Amino acid sequence: MRISCACLLLLSATVSSQNEHFIKFKKQHIIGSMDVNRCDQMIGERGFTKPGSIMCKHDHIFILANTDQVNDVCRLAGEPYGVYTKGLQCFNIVYCSLKNQGARSPDCHYQGQGLTKKIAFRCEEGFPVQYGRDRVLYLDN
Repeated sequence: MRISCACLLLLSATVSSQNEHFIKFKKQHIIGSMDVNRCDQMIGERGFTKPGSIMCKHDHIFILANTDQVNDVCRLAGEPYGVYTKGLQCFNIVYCSLKNQGARSPDCHYQGQGLTKKIAFRCEEGFPVQYGRDRVLYLDN
């Protein structure tokens, strides 16, 4: 009985950590809709900068879709792409790039650009956990 309890505890800890990675990914990248002029607001609201303490994030990508659509890339609608999984369909994204290079928070100001691209990310247990952002802007549609 003790072995069963220990296994159950270990299993729940593993599932919990996997969910934490996905929850973080979802908070950072998935948004149903967003205007390209809201990069400053969305990056600030989602906690990517801490006032006065760090350099501004160089760039960020928001996926304009619901969670199920993004998850499907890891489950049904994706193909291997190096260590990533690449979606078979294009997604609308907002690419936010820092306008004032070298700025420190809270003086981060971003230029938003709406794009339609195939996206790539690392999947674990059927969920996206890390954006392949270094590749996403170069994927052919």
